[in-house]
Amino acid sequence: MHLNLKPEILNSKLFMRLENRLALITGGGRGIGRSIARVFAREGGSVAVAARTAEQVEKVANELDDEFGVATLALKCDVANTRSVTRAFDRFRGHFSRGPDILVNNAGIAESELFVRSDEAMWERHLNINLGGTFRCTRAALPEMIERSWGRVINIASIAGKVGAPYISAYAASKHGVLGLTRSLALEVATKGITVNAICPGYVDTEMTARGIENIVRKTGKSANKALKAIKKSSPQNRLITSEEVAELALLLASEEGRGINGQAINVDGGTVLF
Repeated sequence: MHLNLKPEILNSKLFMRLENRLALITGGGRGIGRSIARVFAREGGSVAVAARTAEQVEKVANELDDEFGVATLALKCDVANTRSVTRAFDRFRGHFSRGPDILVNNAGIAESELFVRSDEAMWERHLNINLGGTFRCTRAALPEMIERSWGRVINIASIAGKVGAPYISAYAASKHGVLGLTRSLALEVATKGITVNAICPGYVDTEMTARGIENIVRKTGKSANKALKAIKKSSPQNRLITSEEVAELALLLASEEGRGINGQAINVDGGTVLF
């Protein structure tokens, strides 16, 4: 039997994949985090967006409320600081009456420098934010997920978590750590109704990539256009990935349809890294 359903029916709450789910997305004020927040809200999820810049997440939360009519919350949170993470999760629980069903660890930094010119502060920034932030937020969310026997932890890593590259030793080390944490934790909670996965984007059309281009221009003297072309050529598809592509994969991992995917590090890079 063929069902010829109208678009307005297909878009109704009957087909919303995250209805009654609560999501918390770090680094949710822009780029990948904002796109994930929009996709989750589109699918009926209640969404909290967290970042160090309150104005950004407040803007995103208001945008989601206006466009999708879902419950939202803006949280000021520094994932490098345990007290800040604790306060953010306390606010989340106070607002929604329980902790998140879905945690997206997206907050992060990316700096580049020759290893011999890198200082200890740069090394510690990457480990403390990219890896430590993932640890802190997951530790805050996981106990309630275990109690409810349902949860999704989605870590936004990078293909730099699988392969090295010049000038990004601190960044690559932190993202390799995120993948190790993802795989180990996935096995710990595999029988508890919880999945833990990582998404590994290549170069994404976001402000972070724009800053990377500025850095290339500053250090090499290349034009911004040539730098962008070189970045695009690193992908067999000769293009940048969009944040929306990453968000749609996050939706699959967050949904009931993605329950069989666990402990994976899935590339979204146009074929740059083939493992």
